[in-house]
Amino acid sequence: MSAAVSGRLIVCPTPIGNLEDITLRAVEALRSADVIACEDTRTTKVLLDRYEITTPRVRYDEHAEKRATPGLIKRIGGGETVALVSDAGTPLVSDPGFVLLQAALAAGLTVEVLPGPSSVLTALVASGLPAERWRFVGFLPRKRGELLELLENDETLVAFESPRRAGATLALLAGLDAERPVALCREMTKRFEEVVRGSAAELAERYRAAPPKGEVVLVIGAAQAGSSDRVSAEQAVRELVAAGAKPRPAATVIAGLTGLTANELYRAVAASGD
Repeated sequence: MSAAVSGRLIVCPTPIGNLEDITLRAVEALRSADVIACEDTRTTKVLLDRYEITTPRVRYDEHAEKRATPGLIKRIGGGETVALVSDAGTPLVSDPGFVLLQAALAAGLTVEVLPGPSSVLTALVASGLPAERWRFVGFLPRKRGELLELLENDETLVAFESPRRAGATLALLAGLDAERPVALCREMTKRFEEVVRGSAAELAERYRAAPPKGEVVLVIGAAQAGSSDRVSAEQAVRELVAAGAKPRPAATVIAGLTGLTANELYRAVAASGD
């Protein structure tokens, strides 16, 4: 199918909180499209009503992607314009849309991506942490080993986190490196927007008993030299314990090999429940 067909897919970012953050191009795209593919039609309706946009909407969430994609591709191929939106921010960034985008590109159809709001970039800049080299990792992994490996990264990390798990994540980070700089950004651009900056230890203490509320983005400073050695040492202790060794003797053996103290390795393993 030729890209000369007049139809196109427009990937259209929407506000992450404040409805006034939508761009003029996005408003025009939503108004002139033949149909809007929405993660949640009810959520998108609030935005459309604000700008008096009456374009028809169809559901396009993670459950409808595969089922709805062929029909949308057919409409684009027939000359229609489909605007793709998520509930907030830029589609495809931890939101549905990848299947539709790939199908449109494979069919040789025109794809237009508009710039616009993103909680990832907003939080990164608001954090005050270095932005020359950074990495977005989506939602932080739930498995401790995967999380520890991720935290060895020597770039600024940006991640979504559940408010219920934020305190535990910060405590784990503080156990690895109490002075590591962190920013917890919540409810970006909304009424109760808040950016809390400080060391991992400071934020872990702040949220130990009272978890943050709302949508959370964590921005974590790069790992310092030597932190990866500690992560590897803790993992070695866990492997010895899993093989049948008692935690304290295992910590003593690994401490002798790494130069770390047996007490800190033992406490780290004990805190994780291993």
